[in-house]
Amino acid sequence: MPYCSKCGASVDTGAAFCPSCGSAQTPTNVTAPPAGAAAPSPAVAQTGLSENVAGALCYLFGWVTGLIFYFVDKRPFVRFHAAQSIVTFGALHILSFILGIFFGIGLLGFGAFRVISLGWGLYSLVELAAFVLWILLMIKAFQGERFRLPVAADIAEQIFGKS
Repeated sequence: MPYCSKCGASVDTGAAFCPSCGSAQTPTNVTAPPAGAAAPSPAVAQTGLSENVAGALCYLFGWVTGLIFYFVDKRPFVRFHAAQSIVTFGALHILSFILGIFFGIGLLGFGAFRVISLGWGLYSLVELAAFVLWILLMIKAFQGERFRLPVAADIAEQIFGKS
């Protein structure tokens, strides 16, 4: 069986592109695998990252990296973490924005000190929860665990489909 000269993955005879790395294949381009090189594992795919690293990176910059990995990487493990990242950190981002607006406007009225302390407390609590979830979800994904947040994972499956 022929092998891709770029990544060493097995390629069907007559294939135009490598199914692993996508490089164009020509009859002269298809060779035996390099000496001592093992075929790439199926866990390394579109992004060139292993599943656990790609899953952890879905959470790196919150919903933004979740969105990027959702569209770039098609592996179920990575798509699960990407969808959960979009839902979790998207909701926390929106909640922080709403709290900022609501308590920022409240400063103009009466009882400004109470509004400031209540707003600051709620905002800090949301930010602390986001930080703890960020660390926890990155670690769990890096360990290869499909850790489900009770509400966020269910919403992600409803919106993005079962990954």
